[in-house]
Amino acid sequence: MKKIQILGTGCPKCKKMAENAEAAAKEVGLEFQLEKVTDINDIVSFGVMSTPALVIDGEVKIAGKVPSADEIKKMLAE
Repeated sequence: MKKIQILGTGCPKCKKMAENAEAAAKEVGLEFQLEKVTDINDIVSFGVMSTPALVIDGEVKIAGKVPSADEIKKMLAE
């Protein structure tokens, strides 16, 4: 099971990233757990200074922009 985390304070971009990540994981038939990390101290602990950010299995994949569902699918396959 993949652990997908969305780092962000709940802004519209953060919500869009969560939607895209969930759609991508479902499209590839992946078992996943989606977690939204909104505490600023937790976000900084990942080394992220720009939100939203996408973390897959503990690894920051992208920060500061919202990738498309297709881009996220590629990240999930890595």
